[in-house]
Amino acid sequence: MKNFKTLGLVTAALFTASIALTACGSGSTKTASTSAPSAAATTAATAAASTTPKADGGKVTITVGAYSILKDSFDVILPKFKEEYKKKTGTTVEFQESYVASGSQATAIIQGFEADIAPLSLEGDIQKIVEKGLITHDWKKTPQKGFVTTSIAAIGVREGNPKGIKDWSDLTKPGVEVLIPNPSTSGGAKWDINAVYGAGLKISEAAGKQDPAVAKDLVAKIYKNIKVLDKSGADSLATFDKGVGDAIITYENELVARIQTGKKYVEVIPQYTTSIENPVAIIDKYVDKHGNRAAVQAFYDYLFSVDAQKVFADKGFRSVLPEVAKQYEKNYTTPAGLFNIEYLGGWDKVNKDLYGKGAIWETILAEGGAK
Repeated sequence: MKNFKTLGLVTAALFTASIALTACGSGSTKTASTSAPSAAATTAATAAASTTPKADGGKVTITVGAYSILKDSFDVILPKFKEEYKKKTGTTVEFQESYVASGSQATAIIQGFEADIAPLSLEGDIQKIVEKGLITHDWKKTPQKGFVTTSIAAIGVREGNPKGIKDWSDLTKPGVEVLIPNPSTSGGAKWDINAVYGAGLKISEAAGKQDPAVAKDLVAKIYKNIKVLDKSGADSLATFDKGVGDAIITYENELVARIQTGKKYVEVIPQYTTSIENPVAIIDKYVDKHGNRAAVQAFYDYLFSVDAQKVFADKGFRSVLPEVAKQYEKNYTTPAGLFNIEYLGGWDKVNKDLYGKGAIWETILAEGGAK
């Protein structure tokens, strides 16, 4: 029997557990645990989130609630910012960090995890925080419309591409085991499924008429070959790293980063795929409570600096700054059939038609059987 995993929305207790913060010394960086700790640790994590120090005594704490894939980039960016901010202001910045699936992170923030800034995978996850009154400014009113990184959905295969995978349709073949995260918890999974569904629309369009039934059929056939549904994009990649699966649907930047570290993977860019836009926003209510707006705003601005954007680009993202994107354009292939979320009607339509109750994804799950 196949080893399938199906993950729904996790409970508030699990959200709190996933953001348990490890105490460090002065000027250190604090990183969240991704495993479920004891009840005592959970209580301590909640207390830590609600008592973030205010900006006084030459020291300030910034709490970051990010989606999982950003950790590698932030491991480089945070120390750079701390050094720069110290030189400019004399203030020492401490970071508390949490990296979990985007949907889980948004829910944790809504339920009381006091993140000062949230770089997430989906615009819709930021919007959920807005709707709860925690973000009070127009987070999209920036030259980049609030998006801090971009990428595309791609297919990762093993060295030599033994299954001969060239496009989405090859993932429907018998004997091909596919990995993808679960869209109920992972923003990356929604981008992945959007890519496949949109490709189906493009294929039918090229044949004469756009047909949602063709798009649904392509997603359903790939779903039958899914080996594991992990809770996040990072978890899905970790499973692939362990040798599970023949192909993984993921962000291009994750494949590029792994190939750079010596993983014997090959990136396959389908003829039709989606561009990916990842947002970031300051959580006004928590920043006002913590009294650290100057430092948080400086960190937000730094994420859009050339230095930070080069780190993102080095990690495989496509930069939102034209001058940085130009420097790295030789590293990327842009398929002729690239489309964006607007091709699918925007996130409101996608969340209703693809991921809503009784919608396409839920129907595919039911028709495909329990996994």
